[in-house]
Amino acid sequence: MLNYSKWKLFFVMSICALSIFFVTPNFYGKSEITALPNFLPKKQFNLGLDLQGGSHLLLEVGIIDVLKEKSENLVDEVRSILRNEKIKYHQLGSKGKGATVSIRNVEDFEIARSKLREKLGRNFIVNSENNLKFDILFTDEQVKFLSDQAVDQSVEVIRKRVDESGTREPNIQKQGEDRIVVQLPGVKDPERIKSLIGQTAKLNLHLVDPTTVELARQRGKLPPGTFKLENANPAAYEKEFIIKKRVLMSGERLTNASATVDPQSGKYVVAFELDRKGAKKFGKITTENKFKRLAIILDNKVISAPQIREPITGGQGNITGNFTPESANDLAVLLRAGSLPAPIKIIEERSVGPSLGADSIEAGKKALIVGFFAVIIFMILKYGLFGIFADLAIIFNLLIIISILSLIEGTLTMPGIAGIVLTVGMAVDANVLVFERIREELLSGRSPINSIDLGYKQALKTILDANITTLIAAILLFNFGTGPIKGFAVTLSIGIISSMFTALMLTKLVVILWMKKFKPEKIII
Repeated sequence: MLNYSKWKLFFVMSICALSIFFVTPNFYGKSEITALPNFLPKKQFNLGLDLQGGSHLLLEVGIIDVLKEKSENLVDEVRSILRNEKIKYHQLGSKGKGATVSIRNVEDFEIARSKLREKLGRNFIVNSENNLKFDILFTDEQVKFLSDQAVDQSVEVIRKRVDESGTREPNIQKQGEDRIVVQLPGVKDPERIKSLIGQTAKLNLHLVDPTTVELARQRGKLPPGTFKLENANPAAYEKEFIIKKRVLMSGERLTNASATVDPQSGKYVVAFELDRKGAKKFGKITTENKFKRLAIILDNKVISAPQIREPITGGQGNITGNFTPESANDLAVLLRAGSLPAPIKIIEERSVGPSLGADSIEAGKKALIVGFFAVIIFMILKYGLFGIFADLAIIFNLLIIISILSLIEGTLTMPGIAGIVLTVGMAVDANVLVFERIREELLSGRSPINSIDLGYKQALKTILDANITTLIAAILLFNFGTGPIKGFAVTLSIGIISSMFTALMLTKLVVILWMKKFKPEKIII
């Protein structure tokens, strides 16, 4: 017999009430939301790039630069191996995807080849020629590994930078072997985002050579072991610096960075924190080089070159410069996100205007409204009063979908709207199965109560099988799909779960309450 426990009644009513409660913020604007009392929900679902406009960027990772850097590291490794074995060599240098070196003595040739193959491992191919020359090249597998690693690391760094900038629900994903797609919905300052994305943000600490640029020009050469770099601030008094080549410390030891105001100068600075090893190393650097100038170099430009006045042992410090609030914050974002493994080049840029997004929203609204009313009318014509019960389930199904999207602050795209439209049709599928079962039981001569009870019981297995198989397909779409496909999969998955809830629990509750209230001796369905 029909029964509905109190806990089920409470659960269904709570879900329905909460769905209305969390949907409400979407009817307010951003400014109105902030004015609401704290106890009221303020989360809204976001619109994707195709609905609210924004920027679409196609980036290319400089794989050649990665291989060049790795080749230079290989040169150092080859040099170390040959020196340890006391093998004389010359013409050591990098070569495209590897290194090249010539052995001076014939008697050392075989020893050098054996040691290089042993020490370097299987990731390298050691080719030798009759003129005592070795070509040490990366294997194809190693080239692919380094390329994939560089692109994957770039995706993560870019994602951190974009998230730190405050952009909501960006879509960042790998495309092909060396490209990255970045979609930024609702971006108001695309140039700033492009600047953040495009910077390699490789941070190094060097000592400033006491030799002035003017003196070096008079001599006609730089001091040994130095190089010249420009000041990152073109308006600064010192346009160039002579920097010692030795890297004292890299930015890998940074754990945090933030823009703040120096209480003494009143100017914006970037405060940074180092990990334990970095703090120890930085303390040693500032102790051994007291009163010397320390150059903070970002992407081969000097952003600051302060004098070390006293040892800094706490693992914290400030980067000074002619910072604006925005530039200080951007630098902090770059330092927190980490450096890119290779330079990034923007090869395609598209802007999606809000008018196009508005047209898409309007088209989606029309599709949803037409589909919604078409299903409602059909259900009423087909099942009468029970069709109205099913229509009530459709309404709450939509409310539940939107409320969940709001709670997770999900992104609604055009394919996502398509998923909701599809869900409207699917939402009544379970009710149709139940109603048809009830109709069969009524035709067999059973009472209304028994017919309804058996209808729900017999249809349960079919409903679960149909919806679970569809849910599995939606999950697969989400895991293996990209961008718009994921948006479709999200709304479809939420819609499937909510439709099962509304059909098996909400509609059943309404039917039971109606039966208990009116106790009909005969029902037409």
